[in-house]
Amino acid sequence: MPELDRPQRRRRNMALAIVVASFVISFFQRFAPAGIAQDLVLAFDTTASSLGVLAATYFYVYTVMQVPTGIFVDTLGPRRILLLGGIVGAAGSLLFGLAPTLEIALIGRTLVGLGVSVTFIAMLKIIAVWFDESRFASMVGLCMLVGNLGSVLAGAPLSWLAQTAGWRSVFVGVAGVSMLLGIACWALVRDRPEAASSAIRKPRFDRTVVFSGLLQVVRNRATWPAAWINLGVSGSFFAFAGLWATPFLTQAHGMTRALAANHVSLYFAGFALGCVGIGTLSDRLGKRKPVLIAGTHLYALTWLVWLFGATPPLAVSYALFALMGILTASFTLTWACAKEVNPPLLSGMSTSVTNMGGFLAGAILQPLFGWVMDLHWSGGVSASGTRLYSAGDFHAGIVLLAVTAAIGAIASWRVRETNCRNIWTPAALTQ
Repeated sequence: MPELDRPQRRRRNMALAIVVASFVISFFQRFAPAGIAQDLVLAFDTTASSLGVLAATYFYVYTVMQVPTGIFVDTLGPRRILLLGGIVGAAGSLLFGLAPTLEIALIGRTLVGLGVSVTFIAMLKIIAVWFDESRFASMVGLCMLVGNLGSVLAGAPLSWLAQTAGWRSVFVGVAGVSMLLGIACWALVRDRPEAASSAIRKPRFDRTVVFSGLLQVVRNRATWPAAWINLGVSGSFFAFAGLWATPFLTQAHGMTRALAANHVSLYFAGFALGCVGIGTLSDRLGKRKPVLIAGTHLYALTWLVWLFGATPPLAVSYALFALMGILTASFTLTWACAKEVNPPLLSGMSTSVTNMGGFLAGAILQPLFGWVMDLHWSGGVSASGTRLYSAGDFHAGIVLLAVTAAIGAIASWRVRETNCRNIWTPAALTQ
């Protein structure tokens, strides 16, 4: 791409900073149920299955919105979509924080998922348009590092704040921040370099071009291995770290809530560092496939520790959660893999189709994990009347996530090596 002048670079960096701040909120909302799982059980008197559905509602709408978001950012531009997302996400967070019943909380989580679902694809589009192609994976990794601040905040800090100020107050406050960031995106984000320095022309929404472009991405066989990796690795990540890790550690391994929350925060911190490290490693090696194969296979192997059922020493469990986080980050290369085997103008659609795999898996696995736990529930209840689950009750759910992780590792062998550059040609569509 042409070299940007200093004012353009300044506008680019400011716009990306605002979008990444919105991405922090997206990550926080995604993983917040894990930090307040016990509070939600007490507030709404839920079973494991109902808790899984409440957490997964975010993923249902997020999954459905991935392809439409890709279409919208490729046609209408990220700026408009980010404003709307901020408004809807703020309304959902406010409703969730004030919800008197489980049904109202479900509606709130649905609106939250709808609002924040646009942030990541819009961020990828901005990186693809404003930055050099050779820096794509590194820039995505850097943005993921910062964005993961939201997931770290959703661990131990949220657990602590929920016990001191109340979880409802937290989400009311997040609603205000979401609204402000949506407005900031409208004021400061520009869809492309030329839009930053000249009059912005209203984009045309050509249905023929949109659907032919989407069909082109979907028909491209090289797109799908990346989607399957995303499904296997990020799907198991979303289900475990996004909800079930804290109950698993407290009820199956006897940890305190604070210790369990520290483990989850360490997982997210490892993931954040892994996003930068793995993306940078791939760009410097000039290879995608070997890094993906190594990362996804090692990640799948870490699940064996939890399948054996033994409680490791505290230092070992901390180290394992950090390692799982680092290795989980290998799936972040799938966005680059999908973008580099499809037309550059369709980067939003190609990354959204790929991203849909992980969120579809998260939407299915979170309630499915709870359902298999309820099937194996031995009847234990706490003093407050809520259900207690044993290590055996959790085992079937862990098997489910381990198999899902293995699917992602197997799919990595089918990824087409791009050598970190766009290799799409019309002839490559049906290869």
